Amino acid sequence: MEVKKLSISWQFLIVLVLVLQILSALDFDPYRVLGVSRTASQADIKKAYKKLAREWHPDKNKDPGAEDKFIQISKAYEILSNEEKRSNYDHYGDAGENQGYQKQQQREYRFRHFHENFYFDESFFHFPFNSERRDSIDEKYLLHFSHYVNEVVPDSFKKPYLIKITSDWCFSCIHIEPVWKEVVQELEGLGVGIGVVHAGYERRLAHHLGAHSTPSILGIINGKISFFHNAVVRENLRQFVESLLPGNLVEKLTAFAYKDYLSFGYVHVGLRGAEEITRQYNVNVYTPTILVFKEHINKPADVIQARGMKKQVVDDFIAQNKYLLAARVTSQKLFHELCPVKRSHRQRKYCVVLLTPEATKLGKPFEAFLSFALANTQDTVRFVHIYSNRQQEFATTLVPDSDTFPGRSAVSILERRTTGGRVVYKTLEAPWTGSESDKFTLLGYLDQLRRDPALLSSEAVLPDLTDELAPIFLLRWLYSASDYISDCWDSIFHNNWREMMPLLSLVFSALFILFGTVIVQAFSDSNDERESNPPDKEEVHEKAGKTEPSFTKENSSKIPKKGFVEVTELTDVTYTSNLVRLRPGHMNVVLILSDPTKTSLLQKFALEVYTFTGSSRLHFSFLSLDKHREWLECLLEFAQDAAPIANQYDEHFMERDYTGYVLALNGHRKYFCLFKPQKAVEEEEAVGSRGALDSSLHLGESRGRPSCGLGPRPVRGKLSKLSLWMERLLEGSLQRFYIPSWPELD
Repeated sequence: MEVKKLSISWQFLIVLVLVLQILSALDFDPYRVLGVSRTASQADIKKAYKKLAREWHPDKNKDPGAEDKFIQISKAYEILSNEEKRSNYDHYGDAGENQGYQKQQQREYRFRHFHENFYFDESFFHFPFNSERRDSIDEKYLLHFSHYVNEVVPDSFKKPYLIKITSDWCFSCIHIEPVWKEVVQELEGLGVGIGVVHAGYERRLAHHLGAHSTPSILGIINGKISFFHNAVVRENLRQFVESLLPGNLVEKLTAFAYKDYLSFGYVHVGLRGAEEITRQYNVNVYTPTILVFKEHINKPADVIQARGMKKQVVDDFIAQNKYLLAARVTSQKLFHELCPVKRSHRQRKYCVVLLTPEATKLGKPFEAFLSFALANTQDTVRFVHIYSNRQQEFATTLVPDSDTFPGRSAVSILERRTTGGRVVYKTLEAPWTGSESDKFTLLGYLDQLRRDPALLSSEAVLPDLTDELAPIFLLRWLYSASDYISDCWDSIFHNNWREMMPLLSLVFSALFILFGTVIVQAFSDSNDERESNPPDKEEVHEKAGKTEPSFTKENSSKIPKKGFVEVTELTDVTYTSNLVRLRPGHMNVVLILSDPTKTSLLQKFALEVYTFTGSSRLHFSFLSLDKHREWLECLLEFAQDAAPIANQYDEHFMERDYTGYVLALNGHRKYFCLFKPQKAVEEEEAVGSRGALDSSLHLGESRGRPSCGLGPRPVRGKLSKLSLWMERLLEGSLQRFYIPSWPELD
């Protein structure tokens, strides 16, 4: 009986705990927090959020619960502004990812029994694993993806951020909590941004940051992420934040925030040489002092001294002095800051613009303009100057009559009406010389402007200013490349290898392809060299009747690369490059012609060999018989049979017709193949000469006069069967005639 009562008591406690958890979960209703209905549109939700955010912002509302209320408002807007999270909340009562699956797991977990009677829940036993209950300090710094992208990243260009990645059931996260809390309290007071990402609820943000394990600590500066890899102790974390900054001290955070506006330096009063500076500027060496210098370096423009100088005081002091008295406008962004757009009639801002050539920047007109700006006491008037030669389009808009101000300075008073560039202005009629009369005229306009804003009667649309200080494209490219290499180097040695797998795969694939290409090319070149080696003398005698193909039909089947045949003349100038020193494996096909037959034979030759021009190993040339007959006959002696030719020394020896002969010359291996025109073959058969050559060589002698029984034939008919001979040449079936050396071409 007692056991049964004990079981009932445990079950009652379990049900009570579940009810309390459900009520705590239902306690946060984003619709109720923002005061909108469940059917509210995104415009209504945004409007309600802006109204409540202005009302409950901790900087404006001093209520003790304003900070917690503001966090609830931000969390509610984070849920309802995201359609996916809003849908999850409407269906499951929570905005996390994969809620259906998580709810099912939670139900299964909550109703698991131990020995059918005992159920353990961390909320009942108060195990410190749940980060939401572990420490409320993390709730203040929780980051969401949209908050990180829209606020943290842009703000990282002004101050560094230290972010911790945590999760539930993380023993190491519990271990570093005391150190983390101490470091946060110290660094936040110095201006370091703090953030906490719950990897279980913000998987997208954790994956975006590259954090695949918990706990992880990282820093963000200028939008760049750097991971902390040392032991989590106070000094290491402080040094890590210092390493993110350009300087060596965390105290330089203010200098980093205003690095685009001012240059910063510091002086240790205890060092030698500091006494002269402190005496010159009347500085109390026992109190921290900040001096701001503007146009005049002999006297500070503003000074602040305080023993307990807080960061907020320093920030306010620097913000009030971040512009010069007469600042030079170098970009459109700076123009927007110095000359803001008119918001209302009570917030009028006027800009007095000095348009001056760069050559006179230190002359009397600028010095007079600067002294006038120094004497100004009106908060509604800002003095700036622009180099007219660098911003010509801008200057021409304000001073349309350029004939009145040729190479001289001009002053305009303007008020910006819209961000699109529309302004109302008035330009002084006379050029600005810096005289007393010019100062009185400008002072009179400003006094009249306070009483009557209609003084600015002219309207114009100003063009955007060009950024004079923007780096050139090459420098921007070098900076980007340097940042990319730095990121890759850091990723290789520090980040998770899973993030580097795509890049490593790409690199190794490229190396494999490159290595394979080099190996294949090396083997191909070695094969070509082996094929191009000349045979030994013994092999020449043993294989004189055999054929050794040096070209394949695959080479001949290539599509011609050009729409014409490139044929060069073989002369004493081109003889060495086109024959004697021809590359291994290459051949030069030479047509023999005379001056009368040059045109007709070249046309027929081009038609016959055009289909073979796709091979890069074939070159085409022609040889003038009138100029180089002796060279040809010297070469043809190596193509005769051993038996003497009967009519070799007859009276018509010098009248032999070699036009139409084609020689395929292999300069490296010193051999040639011979094509004999069809007309010469028929004449030999008709005459029946006693010393007839071997018909397979196509070698014969063509008389200067036609033989009896044969009528005249066209010259172009001599090359009618050249294409068939070219096929046999590429097959390697033609006989080769080797020579000891190439004769000289006179």
